[in-house]
Amino acid sequence: MDKVSGRLTVFFEEPFWVGIFECTSEGKLSVCKVTFGAEPKDYEVCDFVLKNYYQLRFSPAVATDVKEAGRNPKRIQRQVRKQVQNIGIGTRSQQALKLQREQLKTKRKTVSREQREAEKQRQFELKQQKRKEKHRGR
Repeated sequence: MDKVSGRLTVFFEEPFWVGIFECTSEGKLSVCKVTFGAEPKDYEVCDFVLKNYYQLRFSPAVATDVKEAGRNPKRIQRQVRKQVQNIGIGTRSQQALKLQREQLKTKRKTVSREQREAEKQRQFELKQQKRKEKHRGR
């Protein structure tokens, strides 16, 4: 059976506070970026996770190494302290976010192109209809 793990990192990225949700499952990492605005309190972050986790749109999965976490509580404490001091997000997370942005960009482009073509077709049909009406002498 494979492990599924999640991690939330909240940090200040000029001018807003940002949260990065990382979900690792089956050796693949998915990421979602959330902008909080003002500095969120612990209970606000907890509320946000409980209410909105299932509405988050995670990036496509990126292959990653899954490391076994140590059981020593002092080591875990040191790791947590190191992560809190570490500013920014991991490069794998950045890659996943970049991939998600690119996919959304291509999707937006195709939708706008289809809308533009549909509008051109509508205008063309309007012109043709007017020409027919003029030709009939109306």
